[in-house]
Amino acid sequence: MKVFEAKKICKNFYRTHALTDVDFDLEEGEVMALAGENGAGKSTLMKCLLGIHEPTSGEMYLFGKKYEPKSPYDALMQGISMVHQELCLVPSMTVSDNVWIGRVKKFSKNGLYDPELAVAATRKLFDEYGINVDPRATVKTLSTAQMQMVEIGRAISYDPKVIILDEPTSALSESEVEVLYKVIRNMTARKTSIIFISHKLEEVFEVANRVTVFRDGHSISVRNVESLTMDMLINDIAGREVGNIYPKIDVKPGQVELEVKNLSKAGKYKDISFKVHAGEILGFAGLVGAGRTEIMDGIYGIDPVDSGEILLEGKKVVNKTPRHALNNGIAMVTEDRLRRGVNKKMNVKMNMTLAYLYRICKGIFIDMNRENTDAENMAKRLKVKTAGIQMPIWSLSGGNQQKVMVGRALLTDPKVLIMDEPTRGVDVGAKQEIYEYLNELAAQGLAILLISSDLPEVMGMSDRMLVLREGKIVGEHIRNDGTSSDKVMSEMFGLTSSVSEE
Repeated sequence: MKVFEAKKICKNFYRTHALTDVDFDLEEGEVMALAGENGAGKSTLMKCLLGIHEPTSGEMYLFGKKYEPKSPYDALMQGISMVHQELCLVPSMTVSDNVWIGRVKKFSKNGLYDPELAVAATRKLFDEYGINVDPRATVKTLSTAQMQMVEIGRAISYDPKVIILDEPTSALSESEVEVLYKVIRNMTARKTSIIFISHKLEEVFEVANRVTVFRDGHSISVRNVESLTMDMLINDIAGREVGNIYPKIDVKPGQVELEVKNLSKAGKYKDISFKVHAGEILGFAGLVGAGRTEIMDGIYGIDPVDSGEILLEGKKVVNKTPRHALNNGIAMVTEDRLRRGVNKKMNVKMNMTLAYLYRICKGIFIDMNRENTDAENMAKRLKVKTAGIQMPIWSLSGGNQQKVMVGRALLTDPKVLIMDEPTRGVDVGAKQEIYEYLNELAAQGLAILLISSDLPEVMGMSDRMLVLREGKIVGEHIRNDGTSSDKVMSEMFGLTSSVSEE
């Protein structure tokens, strides 16, 4: 039985054709994966399904009846829920209050809201699906992975007929991914249909029944996963043969650009010491919560270190704020685009040039010509898909917003570049472009710190790799030293330790 069907959907934004004659259908109780490069049209179709956008032409049907949602709330009331890639929780509220937000009347006693009833309902829901998050916890105290699980729990709480999962595993550890898979299996067993959007192509084969591939606003193919190979899927997505996914080139390391000695932050990491050379990519592997991002936040001045030293080209620097770090030649591309990255009220140009404006001022005035030229050149260099640098940043796909963040960092002309989860939510083609940028920057002598939850990625693109567990370095490996991913995983889980001396 078809739950949802879209016929000849077109959506235009100004002169941009985001969707062209798209056909799409979803069966009851199936998992339909959506795959495609950033900007291919996946998110636009989902926004039409949610009532955020009205199709320019074409028709949609829900359970065989014409479907024309006026808003996300309208869609939700008709049985369609979504877990967004970007977190949409209220940080100051508890987990249970976030799960049941807008529905507190159902937890009233004698006309007054009883939070204990909401906590009990949340705990029952979470226990049913194996979500291990305290309903009483305040959201701002949670890790990104825990927040993602709360988002999923909230979506499930509506008992939807269709649920859209947009990059649901991007911030989850392997054990948490398994929990999500159990949730999906429980939902499909109850005849709930799931649209699963992911750039981690191996997940398509793990969880989906069928996969629809989008490219340049068109639905290119619909295939049963049973008869699909990885090569076929990649070729459908890219429209071309994709070569070595990790095209790392060897660069002879130069002088030590950055050295940290005994960095510590109470409750987060302790006695962290390492060096990174000009032209070297130093990777950081570890489970969610191992301390990778926290260390980078300390180096960059987001959350200054309690003790230890940071040396740039042999000279001690103190980064109490990101501005200090930028002035000292350290730039960072954050893992959290929504809260730390893009300013959605600004356009592409302003988001890209925000960090270096003080360098192009003439007195109290900004050199607008240079700003426009630099932004245009960087957008072309990074192949940002946009109708122009004056377009609002929210009009870009998540992957293209990520490219803008990379451009912002590069415009500051750093000596050290921190890349925290640079390919999260990015398609296979754009991933290769980012890897090529990393190679190019390393060849130019930039020292790069690469943090990634994708173990093959960090192993494939690093000259050296440090393994972290519980805020400590527990392993160090040189590229092509014969280290297996199983060995690295055992270090991440605390089964072995192999720190080498430099």
